[in-house]
Amino acid sequence: MKPFTRRRRRPEINIVPLIDVLTILVFFFLVTMQYRDVAALNLVLPRIETAGTSERSGFLTIGIDASGNYSLDGQTVSRDDLPGLLLPLRDVGRNVSVLIMADETTPIREITYVMDQCRLAGLENIRLQSR
Repeated sequence: MKPFTRRRRRPEINIVPLIDVLTILVFFFLVTMQYRDVAALNLVLPRIETAGTSERSGFLTIGIDASGNYSLDGQTVSRDDLPGLLLPLRDVGRNVSVLIMADETTPIREITYVMDQCRLAGLENIRLQSR
């Protein structure tokens, strides 16, 4: 009689569950990844369709045209003179409203400069005119 020999099964690895787990991990990392490079975006700012009308009475209006020329209540002023003209308004009070009207092609740095000078002069109620 032949001795009884058992045939060993050949070892195998079932890779289907491994692929499932790896796929879930890849999806998890893609969903939770944060994209912080906002400066690389090419943004075109939208036009405001629902903007209300701005009452101009009782407002201090500052205008900026596309060339960077400033006007204060209709009078042309230079960029260097603007802070000096805004400082006396500190005595009037913080409730003075400032309406900034800028051309749509005006660089944002000009608008933020005007807003910064208004805040330095103690004027906190600032509005932007839209079309």
